[in-house]
Amino acid sequence: MYVPPHFREHRLPILQEAIRQSRIATLVTLGADGLIASHLPLLFDPEPAPYGTLRGHVARANSQWRDSTSEVEGLAIFMGPEAYISPAWYPTKQADGKVVPTWNYVAIHAYGRITFYEDPARLLALVTALTRSHEGKRADPWAVSDAPADYIQARLKGIVGFELPIARLEGKWKMSQNQPVENRKGAREGLRREGGAPEEIVADAMARLEK
Repeated sequence: MYVPPHFREHRLPILQEAIRQSRIATLVTLGADGLIASHLPLLFDPEPAPYGTLRGHVARANSQWRDSTSEVEGLAIFMGPEAYISPAWYPTKQADGKVVPTWNYVAIHAYGRITFYEDPARLLALVTALTRSHEGKRADPWAVSDAPADYIQARLKGIVGFELPIARLEGKWKMSQNQPVENRKGAREGLRREGGAPEEIVADAMARLEK
């Protein structure tokens, strides 16, 4: 990933928390016919240190698990908040007009050798943990054990699990750090004034970098 120095985020706690907060990731692997990508919810396990492990599953009918080359690292891409930035929000526009539109966003790339597995016990543990991670805060959470055991066992036959121990992490927080203070402030105010929920989140992320 292209990351200019002023956009680089290398602090592990921040990168790992952004991974936890991401709702879905793009898993990219190399196969005999080229790159393969799937869009999946993933679990983040902080072990082993320092980077941790990503866990998830694909449909058995998805050829990615059969065709991926184990000798080449896989890549999981996580996208955080993002928003369009209008040059009309920059005070320097009035001074010289030398401004252009851009996009602010957060992106994390996690690299590692991926392994796939079909063991029913491991798959059951995986889907149980995935379900808990998304249902845990609901007032009336659904649990895997709510469904008939034979039904769940039949469903497990339709998926293949995988693990990706993270070998390296890249983080990009593109939040107008290359702009002067007045333009960063103008962008935050513009996002809050004209945007919706995603724009508010980006404005908050920009504000945190100012502290």
